[in-house]
Amino acid sequence: MLTWFTIVLMLPAVSFSQADRSQAVWEPLKFFVGSWEGTGKGQPGSSKVEREYQLVLGDKFLQVKNKSIYPPQKENPKGEVHEDWGLFSYDRERKQFVLRQFHIEGFVNQYRLDHASSEGKTFTFVTESIENIASGWRARETYRIVNANEFIETFELAAPGKDLEVYVETHFKRKK
Repeated sequence: MLTWFTIVLMLPAVSFSQADRSQAVWEPLKFFVGSWEGTGKGQPGSSKVEREYQLVLGDKFLQVKNKSIYPPQKENPKGEVHEDWGLFSYDRERKQFVLRQFHIEGFVNQYRLDHASSEGKTFTFVTESIENIASGWRARETYRIVNANEFIETFELAAPGKDLEVYVETHFKRKK
């Protein structure tokens, strides 16, 4: 029979093994943890971008905070500041990563990992659903690791019945 004393002694070991498992699941995406800056080009014009990835809530989620600043320009005469927050989770039932993004415009995109390259340098996420937009819209996010301190993100969008088109491509560099 286990005593309370024995159970208390076992708790740190149980917690440690759970922490090890939760850390291991993030190994494919751990590259992104940290602070990034970049430049984007696309349909809304050129932008300066700041982004941060961090493990949160006991390393159960990978949080993303993004801010893109578009100065006034030909493609976007008024300019704009776009912000979105995201959470990557690992769905143990489906054995795949899910990304939920919350955009300042009110859109909520839920993506699933559609493809990861065998060398772990490219990750493609496709939408499962998009809230607060007409039915039938689709999106795809592709992250391509260039080197230890750079990656390129391509965001593609498709209206109902249309093919995906690049909306914006952003080149990120890790902040020092």
